[in-house]
Amino acid sequence: MKKAITISATASNQGKTVLTAALLYHFRDSVAPFKIGPDFIDPQFHQKVCNNSSINLDTFMMSEAQVKWVFDKYADKDIAILEGVMGFYDGMDKGCSAYDVSKLLAIPTIMILDGSATYITISAVLHGLKTYKNDNTIKAVVLNRLSSKGHYQLIKKQIEKDHADIAVLGWIPNHLETLDSIHLGLDLSKENLKKLEGISKEVLQHIDLERLKALSSSKLTIDNYPFEKVPQSDKTLAIVHDEHFSFLYHDNVNFFKEVFKKVIMVSPSKDEVIDADIVYIPGGYVETASAHTSLKKAKAFRSSLIQHAKTKPIYAECAGFIYLGNRIDDKEMSGILDVDFEMCQRFTRLGYYEVDAVKGHCFHHSKPIGEDIMIAQKDKVYGTYLHTFFRNHVNILKERFEI
Repeated sequence: MKKAITISATASNQGKTVLTAALLYHFRDSVAPFKIGPDFIDPQFHQKVCNNSSINLDTFMMSEAQVKWVFDKYADKDIAILEGVMGFYDGMDKGCSAYDVSKLLAIPTIMILDGSATYITISAVLHGLKTYKNDNTIKAVVLNRLSSKGHYQLIKKQIEKDHADIAVLGWIPNHLETLDSIHLGLDLSKENLKKLEGISKEVLQHIDLERLKALSSSKLTIDNYPFEKVPQSDKTLAIVHDEHFSFLYHDNVNFFKEVFKKVIMVSPSKDEVIDADIVYIPGGYVETASAHTSLKKAKAFRSSLIQHAKTKPIYAECAGFIYLGNRIDDKEMSGILDVDFEMCQRFTRLGYYEVDAVKGHCFHHSKPIGEDIMIAQKDKVYGTYLHTFFRNHVNILKERFEI
């Protein structure tokens, strides 16, 4: 039986990332990190914290059997820690929430609850969470943003009175000194990463870690490989990857390594030249000033990509799609696809979509000028706003990668 826990909350900005980061750092030598849902940012942060690749578990883009298989494949450490998405039940309408995934994998959930300026009401909130779905996996709570030990004891007493089946694992004080000078997010510098030890100790100082670990578990029945098998190709795949094209699901890379004879990483920021049969360009950020400055200097990379596009396949997602176009606002791109893009004030797409029998996720502030299309194609070059998993969409490899 694998040891695993899910960290969830009532909403975003309640402390999931703080608690997850502290736990990942504490268990860094023996932890497998996961992110529920399609997010790219948190998994990159997880990897920085514990130096182990974080895996997305998404029950919209994959079937239940497939998600079970992916979890079983990558939960190869002493403990697995899953970070939820938004609130515990958010995403249920699309079949992918912390509730859906933790229930599927039979993983206990620790709810982190904001106890600032309240005490009895927290128990009522917990009652609502538990009774909304009787088959929920909520087994414990951690109380966040508390003013004192006395405040904690007040809430703990009420929860233990009302919820005998819930373990109160501890609390996190308000206004932690280590968090005042650091932003927990993708932009962690090397200097700030050194502060993680202090952050972890401060966040976890009032939490019963032995009880937390004893509570963790997962019971799974795994089917045989629940994906279509693909014969290995003798072709070479180039993945464009650097800080500007960083939205790369780890299992996609591993799947490509299983399928292709050779997989190489090509960095535009290092002006590396493409020499491969197929090119895959993931999402990221190409519209920022720093990205555009870097890409303007990557003349050898750009020339090799343009040359490649004349006869060989390219598959590009989101920022990759934009880079294939003429420009975004006043920033020149590669001009391989005759599409011009513009940035918008609000999200133009955010959420799950299905396009040409491919399930995926979009989140972008840009759009093509004129017709707001999601995909564009010219000869063997294909650009899409859709981010997806390839292991369960082998039709993409057949149709777009030409294998």
